[in-house]
Amino acid sequence: MGALWYWIVAVMLAMYVVFDGFDLGVGILMPFVARCDEERQQALRSVGPVWDGNEVWLLAGGGTLFFAFPLVYASSFSGFYMPLMIVLWLLILRGLSIELRSHFDDPLWRTFFDGLLVFSSVLLAIFFGAALANVVRGVSLGTDNYFYLPLWTNWRTGAFPGILDWYTVLGGVMALLALSLHGALYLCLKTEGDLAQRSRAAAGFLWPIVALVTVLAIPATVLARPDSLANYHQHPVAFLSPVFVVVSLVAIVIAQRKRAELAAFLASCLYLVAMLCGAAAGLFPVLLPSTNPAVPSITIAESVAGPHTLRVGLVWWTFGTLLAVMYFCIVYWLFRGKVAKRAESYGH
Repeated sequence: MGALWYWIVAVMLAMYVVFDGFDLGVGILMPFVARCDEERQQALRSVGPVWDGNEVWLLAGGGTLFFAFPLVYASSFSGFYMPLMIVLWLLILRGLSIELRSHFDDPLWRTFFDGLLVFSSVLLAIFFGAALANVVRGVSLGTDNYFYLPLWTNWRTGAFPGILDWYTVLGGVMALLALSLHGALYLCLKTEGDLAQRSRAAAGFLWPIVALVTVLAIPATVLARPDSLANYHQHPVAFLSPVFVVVSLVAIVIAQRKRAELAAFLASCLYLVAMLCGAAAGLFPVLLPSTNPAVPSITIAESVAGPHTLRVGLVWWTFGTLLAVMYFCIVYWLFRGKVAKRAESYGH
């Protein structure tokens, strides 16, 4: 049952990255692909009806982690308290920038919130990538299973690292690039005219950089956490993750050349899911690796909730997830197709 809940949490976090990732990508690319106020409104209308619903997966993933693995939740949320507060404020600022931007037809007002959207989207992508890299690399757990990480130490991995080092910075940059590509492909799918053309050009520019950083991530992960490939050798089925990463990257190029916008976007979704599943497969059954040689890592067996709790929770989780999936299907169906170039609101 613990292994099942491990993958439930992993899937929910992957859903958040896929869905909210293109929102962040649109915000990151805004100053590069939208040259006038009309195009910026068009870009915002592409995410306007769905951006807030996409964040449900982040809340649900955090709630599921608290429910199924309370020890990991308590340890990680205490150790990462400062960056989590920064992420919370960035989420608030991004929401304010999207919701308030079109309330007044004033150039200064709109420019301010456009800048706020870009600022919050860039930092959120970097923070999420660095957070994942921190978990993959490990943290300096104490004997009480709690830890404190300074913002940085000597920028090296080791027994007592900081939040930022060469590996976590690489993770942040990789997330920024991957989500930018994801957002560019979403804009190709949802917009038309000059905005779609520039987004297509941005995707073509970003793809080789994302591919290069993806290749570099494998040896970098082995250097930061030498046992990261142990599960791959014990369970060769895990090698399907890097295979799907390669397939998805190739599929993006082929689909872009054929102007198959939906196929290119779905390939980008597959890329993100495959990368996250690869990380989860490398960690299993560890939930929070320890870099402190005197303290073992926190595993599923040590942190999982009671059997009765998990069985009852699985029933309610299934019911709630089905409702969320039904809501997503309805919303994405109602707002299918490309956004109009001119509209009164930030919807279609």
